Amino acid sequence: MTAQSYEPVTIFGIRSHGKASEKYVDVLFRYADGTSLSTAVPTEYRRTATEIQDADVSAYLNEVYDEINPANWESWRVEQRQFWDSKPRAAVTRPFFEILSQDFQWCCAQCTLPKNSNFARRIQDIKEYGYTLATNPKRFCSRCAKKTTHIALLPIKRGGLTGYEFFSPTLRNRIIKILGSYDAYEAKIIRNGLLPDHKFPEIRWDVNTRRESLEELTDEELKRDFQLLSNQRNQQKREVCRACFQDGKRGTLFGIRYFYHGSHNWDVSIPRSGKNSEAGCVGCGWYDIQKWREALIATITNG
Repeated sequence: MTAQSYEPVTIFGIRSHGKASEKYVDVLFRYADGTSLSTAVPTEYRRTATEIQDADVSAYLNEVYDEINPANWESWRVEQRQFWDSKPRAAVTRPFFEILSQDFQWCCAQCTLPKNSNFARRIQDIKEYGYTLATNPKRFCSRCAKKTTHIALLPIKRGGLTGYEFFSPTLRNRIIKILGSYDAYEAKIIRNGLLPDHKFPEIRWDVNTRRESLEELTDEELKRDFQLLSNQRNQQKREVCRACFQDGKRGTLFGIRYFYHGSHNWDVSIPRSGKNSEAGCVGCGWYDIQKWREALIATITNG
């Protein structure tokens, strides 16, 4: 494929990794000190809630370019060593991370990464710790003399660059348990496949909205801030909230234009973004689906 050069970033193409529901831009980053890094930047990456629109890809690549500058690598590694030292039970997974973080080059799963009967689980563990990995299932390995699966680690902050709050596997399971595995959209208990969803959509967050840690939240605070949805409904809600942010028309649920507070139009007296904008979401079906359902039933019942 012919490369398109936008110095110091060269874009080679865009590809999808269907099995993992991820999308990447294959790039070459060049830096002033003469170093370069051939990698892939995820633009759709559900582990860190990264979902970059096509029009925003160039700006996002510039942000990643600055973040993964080799001048930042050593301080990044120091921070990560502290993190892994706090995870003594991750002794099997840590060697995978150590190899991937040596120089952030593509690593062949067959001849470079540690031998392990459950390689996929180790990679999944690293992702669940909030790290950003790129996968190329058909990259040529000169040592293996064939195309193999390759993995590359990007030295960006855990949780990604989206400003989204990061869920550890433990916290995710805790939220699901607290909310009783109740799918807010389907209005029933579902034992598998549910994800914690922020009621307040991140499209309206600003730099002061994201919390550095959710681990200390009480059960009541978690019930206040989250609901459970399938990945499909989570994505659907994101699109609805994005459209609302852009055109000021609040979303409808099940095609029913009912709001238990406010109207179809965004209240112009409420700011469009920042923590105070959450007040404008109240009453929309997508913001708190169960509360909306209960309010609708009460309205119908009371005639």
